[in-house]
Amino acid sequence: MLIGAGWGLGQPLAKIAVSGGHRHVGIVFWHMCVTGAIMGAVMVARRRSLPLGRRHVALYLMVALLGTVLPNAASYQAAVYLPAGLVALLISLVPMFAFPIALAAGLDRFSWGRALGLGLGLCGVLLVTLPETSLPDPAMAGFVPLALIAPVFYALEGNAVAKWGLPELDAVQLLFGATLLGLPVAAGLALGTGTFIDPRPPWGLPELAVVASGAVHAVVYTGYLWLVGRAGSVFAAQVAYLVTASGLVWSMAILGERYSGWIGAALLAMFAGLFLVQPRPRSKLVPRPHDVKL
Repeated sequence: MLIGAGWGLGQPLAKIAVSGGHRHVGIVFWHMCVTGAIMGAVMVARRRSLPLGRRHVALYLMVALLGTVLPNAASYQAAVYLPAGLVALLISLVPMFAFPIALAAGLDRFSWGRALGLGLGLCGVLLVTLPETSLPDPAMAGFVPLALIAPVFYALEGNAVAKWGLPELDAVQLLFGATLLGLPVAAGLALGTGTFIDPRPPWGLPELAVVASGAVHAVVYTGYLWLVGRAGSVFAAQVAYLVTASGLVWSMAILGERYSGWIGAALLAMFAGLFLVQPRPRSKLVPRPHDVKL
């Protein structure tokens, strides 16, 4: 619940950050600086080294690009044009994009129930974009595909990690390594696109939102990877419901956003789709006594 609430807070923080004129990759760079500083302090406190084998570096780079730089840049740009709660709602589509990608990669098998879940997710997107009264401004519908870029990249990242695994890495090492490799990429993109943010004071609410977003990301992303390791991916995947719901609630409470009945219907359709698409456990959590081999 805490991870879901923290993750959902990221969307209203993104809206506050872009309200100050800051843009996508520039925000991502300072976001990663804050995350890297926190992860580095944790690494020093734990006295852990960072593995730098070829496989490790490839994994860090993949997580940096697919899990941070590209999806976060897309989300921050979408936040310029769309309500924060709507961006949070669309991020819940990660499992629905992950399923067809897993099928294409040979990591999963087809299921009619999960295919129905994909259909419900599509219905949710259509309920957001098609009715003229679903959004505060019908012109916003043209920016919905921009908000869909982030869940596609997250789905790609999840399948890549599932395929290649984590070679003797824990959550802190993975995130710290990904941040170190992602920083020069984000810096180059920020400078090249003219979106670099001058860090000198005075700082206002948008700048504080960037810092807060980086700190929250460090805590919740590490917590999520820890949860996967302790409770399994099936249980941890339920965080998606909480991220979406809390993102809507935070946006209403902090930004005063209000949504039409069409958005509520889309939320129900996406939650039903999530329930069907989420993977199910394939084995018993606790074996019966006569199943145990000594």
